Amino acid sequence: MVADELAQAERERIAEALLTAAVGGPHGSRRRGRFHTLRVAAVRPLTDDAIEVTFTVPEEVRDQFDYLAGQHVALRAMLDGREVRRSYSLCRAVDAGGGDGPRTISIAIKRDTGGRFSTWAQTGLKVGDELDVMNPQGSFTSTLADLDGAHVAGIAAGSGITPLMALAATVLARSATSRFTLVYTNRSSLDVMFLDDLSDLKDRYPTRLALHHVLSREQRTAPLLSGRLDEPRLRRILDDLVLPDTVDEWFLCGPFPLVQLCRDTLDDLGVDAAHVRYELFTPADGPRDEPGAGVPVVIGEDEPVTRIEFTLDGQSQSVDSPVAAHESILTAALHVRPDVPFACAGGVCGTCRARLLQGSVTMTENYALEPDELERGYVLTCQSHPTTDAVVVDYDV
Repeated sequence: MVADELAQAERERIAEALLTAAVGGPHGSRRRGRFHTLRVAAVRPLTDDAIEVTFTVPEEVRDQFDYLAGQHVALRAMLDGREVRRSYSLCRAVDAGGGDGPRTISIAIKRDTGGRFSTWAQTGLKVGDELDVMNPQGSFTSTLADLDGAHVAGIAAGSGITPLMALAATVLARSATSRFTLVYTNRSSLDVMFLDDLSDLKDRYPTRLALHHVLSREQRTAPLLSGRLDEPRLRRILDDLVLPDTVDEWFLCGPFPLVQLCRDTLDDLGVDAAHVRYELFTPADGPRDEPGAGVPVVIGEDEPVTRIEFTLDGQSQSVDSPVAAHESILTAALHVRPDVPFACAGGVCGTCRARLLQGSVTMTENYALEPDELERGYVLTCQSHPTTDAVVVDYDV
């Protein structure tokens, strides 16, 4: 082989190895979410209210933390006597080369108003602390089989830049002919997370990375990039700067109103929804409380119940849930199996995904499952409420 052919073969080998490791097997089955204790290696300020946290991955669980750009991890901590879980996207490109040194993973945490976990992380998290971190999950990843000549576009707001940092760096590094266009909106330049990192990425790929900062409360030289990213401005940016007809794949990440605006606008422009990937950091009506694990079930005499059966790690169990309680499958399952996987409990991250084998349910929200997954019977157990006397789900499928 010539040098270019060798390089291409090596890229394909690395991509296949990473895909197999990240999703759990060659057929695309998702890897079971499990927590592992990781040590904080670094805490770096990004803005006044955002930090980057880097964890060292022990050698014995190194293979559990292979990931695809765009995936996330869940963190678990005890705060004020309560277990709190939050999901955060991995913000660094995949280390395809491996290397001899210790492996690390990095996330970004932005303080949310009233957010217990994010406030604690901003004020109390320090180097040397240990946290429970779930192995990487999520399908906010590229589906392009070949990145050569590909044009990928991303639109992000605020902390929505986190997975797009990893995606942009990975797309540009994997092919010498790929392009990435990033539209990133914030209130002001002081709110821009990864400002220096984005500048460095632009310097590294000056002709292949198009970077457009939109500031809603700060005047920029270009009027088009100054002001709120509403529909008229978005359409002009798409028409003048992004050129939708040239884009092979889209990634949208941010609060619900922005993501929905972008999806509706792209749909109106004729962009195939199959080429649009999106992720929300919080559900449409704000964060949810975590389901209560270990809370005893009290069932009155002759009270109607729903029988919920589930399989996890090859073990099948069942629990009766009072119909009047209107519990989700996840909440009911946690009564008898505290290790049932979940993270956000808001229908966003997809960690609690299982396949419905029997019965029927209604899902309150779904921001994580793709149409093909729904067709194959997958549900988000945190959002699924039984509508039949019995349901059977399988977390292992």
